[in-house]
Amino acid sequence: MFTVTIQNINDILRDYRITGICIKIVELQRYYYEKDNLESKEVRLIVKAVLDNGKELVIRFKNEQDVTFDLIESQSHFAKLLIENCISTPAIYTSEGHFARKYDFSGYEVIVTVEDFVNGELKEIDTGIARKAGELLARMHNISEQADYHISNEILFDPLIQNELFSFETFIENECYLRTIDEDLYEKILRELNSCLQAVKLFENAPRYAVQGDMSDCNLFKTQDGSIGVFDFNRSGDNVLYYDAIMQAVFVARLMNYPEELKGKQEQVILSAFLDGYNRERPFSEKQKEVYPSFYALITAFDSGHIIWDEKSLSNMIKANDVLAVHKHMKDIYQKIHTLPV
Repeated sequence: MFTVTIQNINDILRDYRITGICIKIVELQRYYYEKDNLESKEVRLIVKAVLDNGKELVIRFKNEQDVTFDLIESQSHFAKLLIENCISTPAIYTSEGHFARKYDFSGYEVIVTVEDFVNGELKEIDTGIARKAGELLARMHNISEQADYHISNEILFDPLIQNELFSFETFIENECYLRTIDEDLYEKILRELNSCLQAVKLFENAPRYAVQGDMSDCNLFKTQDGSIGVFDFNRSGDNVLYYDAIMQAVFVARLMNYPEELKGKQEQVILSAFLDGYNRERPFSEKQKEVYPSFYALITAFDSGHIIWDEKSLSNMIKANDVLAVHKHMKDIYQKIHTLPV
């Protein structure tokens, strides 16, 4: 397993010309590639380095398939572009003119980046923070568009391909089985699915620009002046900005923690606040507003948790040949695909 020593950190500090000596390493995140392959040399490790002068840094170590030096450089330049345009994101360091630097530590080849550690990581979101987060996303979109900045990388939130928020592949791939359970209902769902997709596809040829790609609780922080900042650009890539706005908004509303007083209505109020904040900075067009109900219905009806990941998901119930449970899923999908957004 890849490990990093204080000496390794001090070598990095020297190369990045950062004053101070590392006295403590705190592991923040690790992906255990060795679980599937004991011989794996892939690495994803993020640590906090505490220096003797009180400075704290985040150092990222990567050796992953499809993650290249050029990609990390491009993502880091995007972060720098945002900083230069008054977006709060941690300062990033360079070594010999590059943000990324290659190392070989204990037989592992890794790409390293260094940035300041920031306090104030958000643990939950309320309407005020949601509105500020929406404003932040819109400002980042404006900057990316105005700079014509691009990053060639796979993204999490493209509705026209397999994504992290919803999935209708299971529904399509199991057509024959689902038709045997309720052919009429399957046909009704399919018509609605195609109608929603056609609406969303109106923007498939819109220009794509770089996006941060993963606004979640672990990637947002509150600054000392009360504004919202963002870090972690490893999911940055090009997307249609409208697609990114809607899917990020729903993602934040559904998956981030929220205050107890919002329980039962959290999606309604957080989603509305996020989109309101976004619209203040980057107004939605009339066509985008018109498509939104279809977009929201698609995301809601084919939520990835219900379709794939939950213990009693549609996918798992099909595998178990639980006809009653599968039929209930189909009824739920049909009901949800007619759900209007808040």
